[in-house]
Amino acid sequence: MNIWLVAGLAALAGVFAEGLILHYLLPLLQQSAATRKNYQGLDIPVSAGISFPLALLLVYTIILLFAPLYEQPVNREIYFLFLMGIFAISLLGFADDMLGQRDTLGFKGHLGALLHGRMTTGGLKAAGGALIAFFLALFLSSGLVSGWPDIIVDTLIMALFANMLNLLDLRPGRAVKGFFFFFFLLAFLASWKINWILIAPLLGATLYYVHFDLKALAMMGDSGSNVLGLALGFMVAGSLPLSFKVGVLFFLIFMHLITEKYSLTRIIEKVAVLRKIDQWGRGKSDGKSEKTG
Repeated sequence: MNIWLVAGLAALAGVFAEGLILHYLLPLLQQSAATRKNYQGLDIPVSAGISFPLALLLVYTIILLFAPLYEQPVNREIYFLFLMGIFAISLLGFADDMLGQRDTLGFKGHLGALLHGRMTTGGLKAAGGALIAFFLALFLSSGLVSGWPDIIVDTLIMALFANMLNLLDLRPGRAVKGFFFFFFLLAFLASWKINWILIAPLLGATLYYVHFDLKALAMMGDSGSNVLGLALGFMVAGSLPLSFKVGVLFFLIFMHLITEKYSLTRIIEKVAVLRKIDQWGRGKSDGKSEKTG
């Protein structure tokens, strides 16, 4: 079976899996009071992004069941590794969504709290995210001796990309648009030689979810934005040469330094092109309560 056909079917399966899960998940979140007020004061479900790892689990199960039909061999280990990382980072994000206090914001705030002996959910998410990224980087590395430059760079890229998408998730649809933009840019840099079957279900799931985010019917929360960011970082780690990875890393560091000092929303609002892209597709109930994790 052609790899592009398999990837297309995997993306389509991701769409259906996400639709099925959200059909039951969003009412559950609403009934369980897992909601947060947006800027208009409307209570909408939060942490809807926990649907992403569940959708991936469902589709990967189907992929592995029908693996004998593929022309290309399926690396089962990479599916398990990626899925484990996605579930772990989503769980940390969910904990921050549900338990997090907004009295401590930004990387410096969480680090400062940790240095004073107080662990915040944001600090837990940052430390746990770094450990998850390091574990994934170790597995992807060619070896502990020759592979240390890749291990260090891959760890930083995955951890910072996970947080980067979290920083974008301040307005409806912004994180999803950022995810697709970075995905196609990175795929281009990799000459389109990426593991399409691995990533296709998440593309399909995100494509289905975008309507709910744009219309402010749900917030993906850190449990979703961290998943999208880690997926991008994992893609970089597995597809790009070290020289390209270093460039990506410098970009991520630069963006984190900028957002630590300035409001990303204000920057976007001052640039006409970015403002139009940011506002595209939103409904009347536009907006989210601004946060940083």
